[in-house]
Amino acid sequence: MTQKYTAQDLVGVLGIVPTPATADAGRWDAKNTVDVDVTASMISQVAPVVDAIMTLGTFGEGATVTDDEAVTFMEIVVSANDAKAPLFAGATTLNTRDTVRRARMLLDLGADGLFLGRPMWCEMDDESIFRFYSDIAEALPETPVILYDNPSAFKGKISSELYARLASIPTLIGAKYTYLGPQYAADVEACGDNIRLLPMDADWLDAHQLGGERVAACWTPSAACGTAPLERLREAMTSSDWLAADAISQDMKQAYSTLMPDGDFSMFSRYNIPLDKARIAAAGVIDPGPARAPYQTAPQSYLDGAVEVGRRWAELQRRYAAPRGTAATS
Repeated sequence: MTQKYTAQDLVGVLGIVPTPATADAGRWDAKNTVDVDVTASMISQVAPVVDAIMTLGTFGEGATVTDDEAVTFMEIVVSANDAKAPLFAGATTLNTRDTVRRARMLLDLGADGLFLGRPMWCEMDDESIFRFYSDIAEALPETPVILYDNPSAFKGKISSELYARLASIPTLIGAKYTYLGPQYAADVEACGDNIRLLPMDADWLDAHQLGGERVAACWTPSAACGTAPLERLREAMTSSDWLAADAISQDMKQAYSTLMPDGDFSMFSRYNIPLDKARIAAAGVIDPGPARAPYQTAPQSYLDGAVEVGRRWAELQRRYAAPRGTAATS
């Protein structure tokens, strides 16, 4: 058996999707909270457009779905994925053994690889992080892994020095890079051709200017909100139409501008799940349902900002889905 995907296979737009919830999903005693119909509809719309799908991350509620619900969800994702988009399933848990167990479960259902953060009960130092991903590679050889570099969720940023070490683990092929900073170019250089650092959609052009041709893909939190802006951005980036890419990127940045409370990513991270649920619902493509316990509340002003993002994205979807040359695309 050989590894199915490498860093060079990560190109274009990788869509992170929510786990749609039933109306009672917010209760502590809720069971079978996956909305199967909305899930199937979402994947049937997203899979033919994006270049890969990532599931069961933060706003995918990987931390709050049960094992049985994760199985139900992934079974639907796999069956609805007629386009055969590569599937990277979230298996992050609070320890290595449970991560391996959940990963095997999801891989057996048809996932192509893993979307994997590190345990976060205690802050992990560089040696612990390296050992964790080395253990995953030993337990699951030939399983491609996209790691998750979120300084708020995982209590620290992965350093360039650690990225250089992680690049020696052959199963690590990508990293979801939460936001650009002065370290990005050094991180890209440290990863070389072995790990593709994935910026957020609105930052793709900026990241490409810092990291060059190695920045051949991005992740998006908005695949379930309407794909037309993402398709246009991918077209502009892959054809080196930098003026168009800049215009689309600016549209996306403006749409996202009310998502971070007072521009504070750490504050957004405290309420990530309910805010993203509100954002996705307001975009109007799917109903993601309520947030699962216990991550359910957020200040109303923060929710209002998230709803505004969804409304703005819906407008971008309308504009970019319209035939080119019409007033709607101006």
